[in-house]
Amino acid sequence: MISIGQLYIMLAVILTAFSQILLKKSANKKYTSFLREYINFRVIFSYGLFFITMLLNTISLKTIGLKDIQVYMALSYLFVLIFSRIMLGEKITKRKLIGNIIIVFGIIVFNL
Repeated sequence: MISIGQLYIMLAVILTAFSQILLKKSANKKYTSFLREYINFRVIFSYGLFFITMLLNTISLKTIGLKDIQVYMALSYLFVLIFSRIMLGEKITKRKLIGNIIIVFGIIVFNL
């Protein structure tokens, strides 16, 4: 059965990946001023999501061990791959796919 800590850490993983994609979208956009490049909705919202993930990680530590949280956080690479395809239109190359398969395989082996 899935614990509340596991749900929190999975939410943190998804939010981390989403916020990384938002930061990438912001970095790809041309801004009229240096200040506007760092103070805009996407950047502020992304760092807000990072703060929420920090809180979720802290709460998760009450029920999940640190070594297990690190395994869950490795899933963020998989979510970044998926979100970058959906939101940025990036291609999923053979190299990226192999890398993510190795990560998932490592998570499976760790949990055996």
